[in-house]
Amino acid sequence: MQYRRFGRLDWQVSALGFGCMRLPTVGGDRAYIDEPLATRMLYYAIDHGVNYIDTAYPYHGGNSERFLGKVLKGAYRDRVRLATKLPCWLITERGDFDRYFNEQLERLQSDHVDYYLLHSLNASSWRRVRDLGVLEWAEAARQSGRIRHLGFSFHDRLEVFKEIVDAHDAWDLCQIQYNYMDVDNQAGTEGLRYASGRGLAVVVMEPLLGGRLAQPPAVVQAVWDGAPRKRSAVQWALQWLWDQPEVSVVLSGMSAMEHVVENVACAERSGVGTLTAEELALVDRARAAYLGLRPIPCTGCEYCLPCPNGLRIPGLLDMLNSVALYGDLEGARRRYEHVPEGERAGACQECRQCEDLCPQQIPISEWMARIHKVFGEGQPLEEVLSGR
Repeated sequence: MQYRRFGRLDWQVSALGFGCMRLPTVGGDRAYIDEPLATRMLYYAIDHGVNYIDTAYPYHGGNSERFLGKVLKGAYRDRVRLATKLPCWLITERGDFDRYFNEQLERLQSDHVDYYLLHSLNASSWRRVRDLGVLEWAEAARQSGRIRHLGFSFHDRLEVFKEIVDAHDAWDLCQIQYNYMDVDNQAGTEGLRYASGRGLAVVVMEPLLGGRLAQPPAVVQAVWDGAPRKRSAVQWALQWLWDQPEVSVVLSGMSAMEHVVENVACAERSGVGTLTAEELALVDRARAAYLGLRPIPCTGCEYCLPCPNGLRIPGLLDMLNSVALYGDLEGARRRYEHVPEGERAGACQECRQCEDLCPQQIPISEWMARIHKVFGEGQPLEEVLSGR
């Protein structure tokens, strides 16, 4: 395993971190973790040098924290540092800070958290928890030893990111969505360098855009196939991140053992400056190929759920994206016919509750109308995408 500096802290972090949002499940229920398989995956990663484990209050319906509390005991707990997050969207009063944090400590079977992050901050949630005194509360928890290091995860515009970074001198880390498609989205490359320049460790999430970059369409695969040095699409995406000195650790939300094995092996070959100028230009070409195909920047994080009207929003967005990327419009229309009428895109009431929660700031209600036109009313995809 290769190790990297973790901001200004005196600690070396593994290039690969284990994200526990997409653990393997049983029976199609995201809350029901396949614990024997997930345990083998986690132990394999730790045995091969991974020392950063990431979870959060809502992952797997709360069972991600409970699972880690059970399996990270004894020697394995001593070999890693664990990060979890305060569910800022649930905070309505100051007493909620202790209430949720104490619940998390109980789930994790621990008296402290190594890295505690304010989860999924945007302009609205940041200012709400800030005004409720979250920084003062967190500093008191840090002084007591219950929180060892403080940070935040982020989904909003670059200027909001800079505002949060500058609001507190004692941030130790931040977590941003970053990959070769998001160089100008959210914090982006500028935010990465801004935070790193102020001594924060930068934890990267969504390195594969929720798996989308792992199975590229033909036009993108052709770019990779033209490379003198052959790598899989996953390897190109990860090595592009590790090439940058400002990246501290790359989280992968692994859901199968083969993901763990491949990513660990890839991390062992990682390093700053390992890509040539020609290879970096190749990644730029892959980005350009994608940008010509993909209309909706959904990562499948499911923060938009539950929809008050019962729509399965990520699946509907993915249906349109998949057609734009891979074709098979008629097959998608047949699948749409099997969606219960009340759960189709046409049932959207435009309440926009989902848009307030969407990290990608997608105008979901507008896309629901377009999706129904394509799949429910038979309008041509090209016309709908062009807004005609």
